[in-house]
Amino acid sequence: MTPRFFDDIDWSQAWFAAVREEAQGLLAADDWRAQLNQSAGQSGLSNHLELPLRFITQEELPEGTAYEAHISATGLVPTRENLHDFFNALVWLTFPAIKRQLNALQAAQIAACGIGKSRGPARDAATIFDENAALLVVADTAEGANLITALRAHAWQDAFVTQAEKFGRCAEVWCFGHALMEKLVNPYKAITAHTWVVTVAPAYFELDGPGRRAYIDKMVAQQLAERALTTADYTPLPVLGLPGWWTQQDAAFYADQQVFRAKRQS
Repeated sequence: MTPRFFDDIDWSQAWFAAVREEAQGLLAADDWRAQLNQSAGQSGLSNHLELPLRFITQEELPEGTAYEAHISATGLVPTRENLHDFFNALVWLTFPAIKRQLNALQAAQIAACGIGKSRGPARDAATIFDENAALLVVADTAEGANLITALRAHAWQDAFVTQAEKFGRCAEVWCFGHALMEKLVNPYKAITAHTWVVTVAPAYFELDGPGRRAYIDKMVAQQLAERALTTADYTPLPVLGLPGWWTQQDAAFYADQQVFRAKRQS
């Protein structure tokens, strides 16, 4: 069979956990784009105007039409045959409520401000979320609060070494940004996500994988709908520092200040 652009992805890696289940159907299909639309239809996916979500070729995007505005107006998502758009489609299937809320925000900003050299702060923040976010889910407990404090303070040794056992027990990370996942196909140490912190009841960690994803999808979409999104909402996360996400996570690994940078003093 002719090699496909996604054949070399190592789906066993932790950073693909969020989209791994949805990817399996596409990987097995003779026509991945047709399978995308079948999956979207079976799940009843729609955009924020309740228009059915469908994936089209890039050539079907009318010339001069903004990408996000087109999705908002039609429910049709232009999708090129490359890793960037492939992961974007997988995120639509996995976290549809978050994606539709981001699209609504971006489309509203385009309608209000037009397309210029600068996106503006709200649209910029939405684009960063869409492209490079990681969802840090932490139990709403004293233990969870201590981990969040360490990460926001860039106390990397504390967060990733001293508190390592919390990951999987009362904290976890879901990669969301499709550009982030594209970079992680060929991982390198400096890859850094913009982290959106989500605090949850401890009972969340008793749910299975699909239950967790559905819960987070609904919760984060609601958060995005209820607040003005800004870049100040994010905290940096060198993702390969997460316990178990990379080999040789020894003292020298975390001592690399080009990656694990100290927090800037204001």
